[in-house]
Amino acid sequence: MSLGEGGITILVQRMLAALLLLAGAGLVAMTEKSLAVHLTAAARHGGQALDLGTDGRIEPGQYGHMVRAVGQPEVIEAPYDPDFNQHAKTPVLVRHVEMFQWREVRLGEQVHYELDWVDRPVDSSRFAQPGGHENPGTFPIEGKQFDAGLVRLNGLALAPALLHALPGSESVTPETGNMPANMAATFTAYDGHLVTSAKPGRPRLGDIRVSWEAVPLQTLTVFARVDGDRLVPAADASDGKGFEVQVGDRRLDDVLPDVPSEPALLWVRRVIAVLLGALGVFLLLRGRSREVPLAAALGVLAISVVAGACWIGADGMYAMSWLLLAALAAGIVAWRVRVRASRD
Repeated sequence: MSLGEGGITILVQRMLAALLLLAGAGLVAMTEKSLAVHLTAAARHGGQALDLGTDGRIEPGQYGHMVRAVGQPEVIEAPYDPDFNQHAKTPVLVRHVEMFQWREVRLGEQVHYELDWVDRPVDSSRFAQPGGHENPGTFPIEGKQFDAGLVRLNGLALAPALLHALPGSESVTPETGNMPANMAATFTAYDGHLVTSAKPGRPRLGDIRVSWEAVPLQTLTVFARVDGDRLVPAADASDGKGFEVQVGDRRLDDVLPDVPSEPALLWVRRVIAVLLGALGVFLLLRGRSREVPLAAALGVLAISVVAGACWIGADGMYAMSWLLLAALAAGIVAWRVRVRASRD
């Protein structure tokens, strides 16, 4: 039995309706699954990041969020080495102390000894030939790190963990005119260092050499959590770190390469999915204008159920939001069906 022209039209209409419904469901499923993967990956590092860029500022309601901030840190309270009265406009100042000591060098079965600058006491009693190679022992002054009292980026203070992660180093020439009298009488400036050597170019066993290095001020990209007026590591990040610091203006997907990008045009895709679903239902209802509200509600119901199912087991809040929308649409559908029945 062949289909008449009207039957073919209805068949084509139903097939088109099914395709539209499948397209809407597929689009929303792909969108929500991609968003779920993005959020799950971002959660390993503390969560999604707001992009402050170079001049963005935190708004009310954004505290506690992860952010991407870019710029050159501003040192408000510079670090200070009180022993030598040294300052530097840097986030972190490091004092290195070395002693001219004997060290043992082994080349296969051969052992020989040489004098060199070493940044820790070398225990000469452990040498194969300690006689004539005795080292003085403990240092009279130790190396030390000095943090700036306050460093800001985008108006937010950097926590100590972030300061210590700032990359790079550069030598700092000591200011001998600022040194305390006892240090000035003990040390002499030589080749960017302070040395106790009577003849700086010819150091002797036990001489001390002091130098400083600083973290340079440069453009950085920082990914961290906002805590009040500070940027801090995310303590709940499962990656065990909760922050990233990189040189230059880096995009978020460069800073966190294991986090897929959030789906583009998220809400546009969701709206299109609902419209496709609603249009599919409308065609199933044979395109009657009076069925537009029912078709819209059924479209929202179908797409919401699919979207909610994508979040089950991934994020309860997203799942609940979509399923609540589905329940609301179901209520509208029930109301329209009753209106339709009473009218018929």
